[in-house]
Amino acid sequence: MELHAKRAELDRILARLDGLLVAYSGGTDSAFLAWAAHRVLGDRMLAVLADSASLPRAELAAALDFAHEHGIPVRVLATVELSNPDYARNDAQRCFHCKQELFAQMEALRQQLGYAHLAYGMNLDDRGDFRPGQQAAALHAARAPLAEAQLTKAEIRALARSAGLRLWNKPASACLASRIEYGREVTAEALAQVEQAEDALHALGFARVRVRHHGSLARVEIAREELPQALTLPALDAITRAVRAAGFLYVALDTEGYRSGSMNAVLPIAAIATPSAASETP
Repeated sequence: MELHAKRAELDRILARLDGLLVAYSGGTDSAFLAWAAHRVLGDRMLAVLADSASLPRAELAAALDFAHEHGIPVRVLATVELSNPDYARNDAQRCFHCKQELFAQMEALRQQLGYAHLAYGMNLDDRGDFRPGQQAAALHAARAPLAEAQLTKAEIRALARSAGLRLWNKPASACLASRIEYGREVTAEALAQVEQAEDALHALGFARVRVRHHGSLARVEIAREELPQALTLPALDAITRAVRAAGFLYVALDTEGYRSGSMNAVLPIAAIATPSAASETP
């Protein structure tokens, strides 16, 4: 009953946001929010998908497929965060600059089309994470209806499953820039390397992987439940060939396996706890 009440509260929140642009990535949270908003608001909502070199082509296609499958109106915006030196230098506030670009474009589109609000897919669990992009959302007064309805990640997945949404259990998929070690410049070439290597690993049958870019070295993370499949000499040879074909000289298999946000482990506490000066101004 508590989950049913939260679902009803989400509809009430959305109904009050007459005229809504939803930041849409194709992940479970933003897809569920876009689906729910469309059910409540109809053509008074628009899903906005940011497209740049940091978005894998497979993710772009999947996001568009889901929107079309459910009749959700979607607009693709070409974002240019790579041209921003503050983003390209790849420090702890990279995500802030990325989301600042997205929400600035969304705000301009909101005014152009006459919509009332911006929203994005932050859930209740996200409030405890290191997510500089939330600062950018706050600067543009973007609402977080899922968090406002007190919905956790697990509850959103449960609601998506009960609604018959096929992506209810879709693995998290952060942007390609999250694979590049902090301090190493984010370039279109480096992003393409990561995308090519991960696509090749998926083709080998690995479902949950990350290729972490450390210059000439690729650190491959494979989900622990899939590691036994990787730990044979033929599999290791295939992984090496696949990743080297993307332009890496050396390939290392991370024995801890895949874990979300592993790059953040090297950040000093001060970088996580204290926003940079750049993150405090629009």
